[in-house]
Amino acid sequence: MRCSLLLLASLVMVAGVRAQDEDLLKLLGEEETGPVYTNAAFKTTRVINGHSVENTAHGVLDFKIGHRFGPANGGAREAYGLDGATVRLGLDYGVTDRLMIGIGRSSYQKTIDGFVKYKFLRQCDEGCGTPVTLALVGASSLTTLQADQVPWFSPGREDFFTHRLSYAWTLIVGRKLSESVTLQLNPGVVHRNLVERVTDGNDVFHVSGAGRVKLSKRVAFNAEYFHALRDRQPDFRNSLSVGFDVETGGHVFQLHFTNSAGMFERAYITETTGDWARSFDDPAKGAGFQFGFNISRVFTVHEPRKKPV
Repeated sequence: MRCSLLLLASLVMVAGVRAQDEDLLKLLGEEETGPVYTNAAFKTTRVINGHSVENTAHGVLDFKIGHRFGPANGGAREAYGLDGATVRLGLDYGVTDRLMIGIGRSSYQKTIDGFVKYKFLRQCDEGCGTPVTLALVGASSLTTLQADQVPWFSPGREDFFTHRLSYAWTLIVGRKLSESVTLQLNPGVVHRNLVERVTDGNDVFHVSGAGRVKLSKRVAFNAEYFHALRDRQPDFRNSLSVGFDVETGGHVFQLHFTNSAGMFERAYITETTGDWARSFDDPAKGAGFQFGFNISRVFTVHEPRKKPV
């Protein structure tokens, strides 16, 4: 009996020592963390119209409301643009921390758009030598207007489904320079299956950029510019937008001024007609800038499975 008690006590002591060792190893493992990636380069996944280097987190659904009023040079009769409205409703989802997908519907030409965004390189604060974040965005849009309402349809032209499609690819190269400043370059191309004139060209390449300056814990100033590399048509302008991000808990409000009515790639890169220079001119000369806002509200659909230590 005495031998049995001694054997049992020995086993308990060994098990206790082993458990302590395992707990110590776990603590050591937690201290030996991997690379520390840069975060919060922007407050949301959009700068204003275009994508930022940020992604929706794994398992998170982001409901976005985009709203653009009419041109501010509409005068008092149009309440300086407040009477008009272009709206986009969108849902973005984080499949992983690197991969996100999204879909949206715009009142602008009654367009449905979707995209896939993959962050294949992430800037590190420590643990690796990656100085920038690289992301690739592939997007597509479908116009659902009646054939006689589509601006570039000529009378008598047959209405094929493929004519209504456009595609866009954008490479985002971003770097958070400091806690307050982030810059990114967004070169890319927009392909339109059908254009109004042969001289327009189906492919429009662009060299674009964006930036953010953090003004306080919850407020940041953003700006973006899309420069299309193509023969300039008389009514075409490059997209320029400036504004402020305001974070309030689970919401991010983006208040901005832009000369683009549309909120998907084909619209704001190839179809912008607003001109900042004539923003206070007679509206008969053409549209100027517009006031607008984006609202982002995130919901956690499911908690990602924790990696074993």
